[in-house]
Amino acid sequence: MSESVRITTLDGTFSAYVARPSVEPAPAIVVLHEVFGVNSDMRETCHELADRGYIAVCPDLFWRQEPGVDLSHWSDAEWKKGLALYNTYNLDTGVSDIADTIAAARRFDGASGKVGVMGFCLGGLLTFLTAARCDADGGVAYYPGSAENHLAEATAVSIPMMIHLGEEDEFISKDAQQKIKDGFASNSEVKIFSYPGCSHAFARHTGVHYDPSAAETANARTWEFFDHQLR
Repeated sequence: MSESVRITTLDGTFSAYVARPSVEPAPAIVVLHEVFGVNSDMRETCHELADRGYIAVCPDLFWRQEPGVDLSHWSDAEWKKGLALYNTYNLDTGVSDIADTIAAARRFDGASGKVGVMGFCLGGLLTFLTAARCDADGGVAYYPGSAENHLAEATAVSIPMMIHLGEEDEFISKDAQQKIKDGFASNSEVKIFSYPGCSHAFARHTGVHYDPSAAETANARTWEFFDHQLR
């Protein structure tokens, strides 16, 4: 079952896609999208989580710029639009919107009160920043773009967090990946996994670089993580 809900902030309200499990009460997972908005891939991810017994909530992170963004990655025009939104996105207000989403998810009818966060690319970076600044119960970041530029906050992460990196990521260089690993090396709450031969978005269902084996491994680690942290 799925529905659209409204999340309230001090600046207004925005939509979030919600997929629900067949059995409640259940923990919630906030799913943070890539530069393509709340698209079919994110909705599929939400339904996968619902099938695993979670309330999945995917907030419209771009609502302040353009509500309702739903792009594919198949055309240059959609890529350019997504990147333009990314380049003008305010990370600080984004984290505030995510905090409001977490607070709302804790109070959903049928929610257990436990809330995790997982995100991809832009959403992966926001997962890291949310883990550093907010009160989620665990986070999983898939290929968090530009995370190497925010490592001053690495020591502020006080909740369990997992990071998945493709070793051949064209947007997160090997040097950047090493900086990320070094930046979190002293934080026992954070575990980082690398996937040899994998490019950016290796776990995106419809991605040109989708790697079924690596995605299955990463997702299995993610499910085990959330089952431990949220159950």
